[in-house]
Amino acid sequence: MSQSQPEGGSESVGREPNLVANSILQREYPNIVFLSGSSEENRVALTFDDGPDMRFTPQVLDVLNRYQVNATFFLMGARAAEYPDIVRRANAEGHAIGNHTYWHPNLAEESLGRAHWEVTTTEETIEQILGFRPRLFRPPYGNLNRQIVELLGSMGNTIILWNVDSLDWRQLEADVIADNVLGNTMPGSIILMHDGGDWTMDLSGTVNALDTIIPRLQQEGMEFVTIPELINVSEAK
Repeated sequence: MSQSQPEGGSESVGREPNLVANSILQREYPNIVFLSGSSEENRVALTFDDGPDMRFTPQVLDVLNRYQVNATFFLMGARAAEYPDIVRRANAEGHAIGNHTYWHPNLAEESLGRAHWEVTTTEETIEQILGFRPRLFRPPYGNLNRQIVELLGSMGNTIILWNVDSLDWRQLEADVIADNVLGNTMPGSIILMHDGGDWTMDLSGTVNALDTIIPRLQQEGMEFVTIPELINVSEAK
């Protein structure tokens, strides 16, 4: 059984390290673009992109449930439409839901009209499943420009980036993923992980890494919260 493929290609094709540009956008649009939360509080946010995935999202949810930890899931609209039960489960278990476009294109290479369609169609899909339109938005590959930021802001979206990249989209071993996260996480961190991807991807390393990441950070006094809790915005528009 197959599921919708990311239109822009896999993360490894489309993802370039561009946090420098995004940090500039964060300074220019401080009320729209977020790379992290407050460094004054021992709180961090786990975030998962590219789901729901019939193979890995339920496994991720099982681990989070075991630790009673809430995370934030940025969903592809096409996949949410295919697996509404997984979306409902994530929501029912206390996780926040965000928008990750419908087909996962690189928005920086698309027209603003296409970007508007991607955001709106995903919002409508999630609203049909959960009854609300998500405020939180994460661009595929983290790729943005000023025009897209201004469009999203005008649509009432809050753009959520990250300051810790697990690099799990490279299908790394669990211990490497855990080291990437634990070596870079500090108070206020937004941690990027993936619960879905290209159909050929094996994200079991992500699932298994959580069993190291969560208890270790908890031992260090970190509390796991959702993005709405971390930056004090509403989940819905």
